[in-house]
Amino acid sequence: MKYGVKIAGLVLLGLVWIWLCRGLLNAGGGFTLKNLFLIAASGIIIFVPLWKKYFAKTDSKKQ
Repeated sequence: MKYGVKIAGLVLLGLVWIWLCRGLLNAGGGFTLKNLFLIAASGIIIFVPLWKKYFAKTDSKKQ
């Protein structure tokens, strides 16, 4: 059950991120290199730390 809540939160965050990216593309002039960079950078900033925190396997020696 613990992973279900984490996955649901990650999915909700992903949906909000996609909605905001769509808004950026609509209001920011479409698919430009700048907009694609902003989308990729924001995705990395948001999802990589969460993935490392909740889903990456850690060594038992570090804990």
